Amino acid sequence: MQPTILENYHRVLNIINKFQHKVTLIVVSKSFSINHIQPLLDAGHVHFGENRVQESVQKWTPLLNIKKNLKIHLLGKLQTNKVVETIHLFSYVHSLDSEKLALKISKEQKNFNKNLNYFVQINLGEETQKSGISKQDVIGFINFCTKELNLNVIGLMCLPPINEDPKIHFQNLKKIAHELNLSNLSMGMSGDFEEALRYGSNFLRIGSLILGERKIIS
Repeated sequence: MQPTILENYHRVLNIINKFQHKVTLIVVSKSFSINHIQPLLDAGHVHFGENRVQESVQKWTPLLNIKKNLKIHLLGKLQTNKVVETIHLFSYVHSLDSEKLALKISKEQKNFNKNLNYFVQINLGEETQKSGISKQDVIGFINFCTKELNLNVIGLMCLPPINEDPKIHFQNLKKIAHELNLSNLSMGMSGDFEEALRYGSNFLRIGSLILGERKIIS
């Protein structure tokens, strides 16, 4: 018999609880319906992750009007034309990755008197197909975001290259965060979250391990 979503969820929580630091578990609910994740909502889980703004608006807006304590995290790339919708819906953005985006966010946040929590995405593997700030530019970029734009940058995020040992990149991100005096690390997914925890990750992004395999969306 296949384990239930709640059984999967508690199995992950039990692993997290073996570590000594506080961890926010983000259940990556992209492409799953509210009905599918309802057991987690009923259990009181509040942190969920999405990749696409439009899908998230349609899925979560009705529920957010009822459950005010829900925290929705944008994990996917944010386009500047989706910033306004993002500010209204999300509490966290894990993919702040350009000055153009930061400027747009700063402008719209002032218009709506809101300030979300941001992770700066770093392209540690220097992969051309991935978004993210280069390691060489991260100090200047974060100073620009925090000192000039007053964005609430709370930490760093990375997506290690698929064919490389993630430990190297987790260690690297932890080192950069320490140098920048940032205490939050968004790293670790279903296949590598225990390694991420060993390197101090306190925001885990776990989907399939809890919710099962998702349908591929083109």
